Amino acid sequence: VQLQASGGGLVQAGGSLRLSCALSGRIFAINVMGWYRQAPGKQRELVAVSRSGGLINYADSVKGRFTISRDNAKNMVYLQMNSLKPEDTAVYYCYADIQENWETKNDYWGQGTLVTVSS
Repeated sequence: VQLQASGGGLVQAGGSLRLSCALSGRIFAINVMGWYRQAPGKQRELVAVSRSGGLINYADSVKGRFTISRDNAKNMVYLQMNSLKPEDTAVYYCYADIQENWETKNDYWGQGTLVTVSS
């Protein structure tokens, strides 16, 4: 299983970016798919995740500005980021909780994509 993230870059405050993440490989089911981020000197934190059944969780800091969506047919997850702030600057990681079979599940991480928001 591999996660390939893309879409990061440099944007001015107030701007928008859209991150994409493609999951490839043989899987039984996807339990959770979403995004975390890690800013310099800080711990990795949840940004937004989409759970099987449709439940979505957002970090309080991004509610109302970021939107997560999934294309289950393509095993992809997206993060639309609007009204970006300098404090959103971080490496964004795609994450997936994968059901490998009836008994086994594992966590997978993408390689990270850098988002830089200038003031």
